[in-house]
Amino acid sequence: MRPALPWLRLGGALVAGMLAVSSAAAQEGTMPAPSMECRVPGSSLYSTAGLAAAKAALEERHVLKILAVGGSSAPGASASYPVKLEAALEQAMPHVDVIIDHRGLPGEIASGAAERLRSLVADAEPDLVVWQVGTHDAIARVDPAAFTEALDESVAWLKSHGIDVVLVDPLYTASVAEDADYNRIVDGVRDVAAREGVALVRRFEALRYLAGRTEKGEGHILGRQFRLNDLGLRCMAEHVALTISASLARTPAHDAPAPKPEPGSAAPAPRETPALTEPQRAPG
Repeated sequence: MRPALPWLRLGGALVAGMLAVSSAAAQEGTMPAPSMECRVPGSSLYSTAGLAAAKAALEERHVLKILAVGGSSAPGASASYPVKLEAALEQAMPHVDVIIDHRGLPGEIASGAAERLRSLVADAEPDLVVWQVGTHDAIARVDPAAFTEALDESVAWLKSHGIDVVLVDPLYTASVAEDADYNRIVDGVRDVAAREGVALVRRFEALRYLAGRTEKGEGHILGRQFRLNDLGLRCMAEHVALTISASLARTPAHDAPAPKPEPGSAAPAPRETPALTEPQRAPG
């Protein structure tokens, strides 16, 4: 395994092979399975949506640029997330070149991330943004309506600039399972994903399922800290990779991404977008 670097390159052959493998897997219902410790029923794992910009990048350049933002991992452990995502994408999408730029900022809330996203996009020029969002907003007791509005505006801005989005909703622990305000933030992420027609990793439900599956309970969390440990990071990376590969397999070849204006320009007025597909069935 290569050391973690700001930019990671993985795989590397013909993108046509990957698209053929992914399409066949989707038709057969045999998308790559997460490892045993991370397997979750599809209804609790992800919802797919078209990734037109990502698919176009793979077809035209044989390269996919991913900007990964947000995070709530243990100190030092966050550096391993890009490496874990690299390994998961290698398994889920063989024969593909992927470049990952990981820009986590512990404690950041959605409204504060909006302006930073614009500068990150100008710097990284990604085809796809994977955004872990909502955990810090929920902990900080951000008003759910204000959170949803800020997230909606940022996702719409990314889409208007021809960039695909995969949202990852908040962390789960038993301590917040029945917290009404926390759950409103989780629901807010899902509402934005459905309204904007972007893919969603249902991390809250996935980690709830994993926590209840074994006697060890919350094996994905670092002790009493509200952060992912090594296992939690690995599972999240596998779930993100599966969501991306499943969404790519379900993106029509003729779909075209929105044109990419200058990153500093304003987003157009919000428009109606197609809803997410029904949750897909993942192995396990």
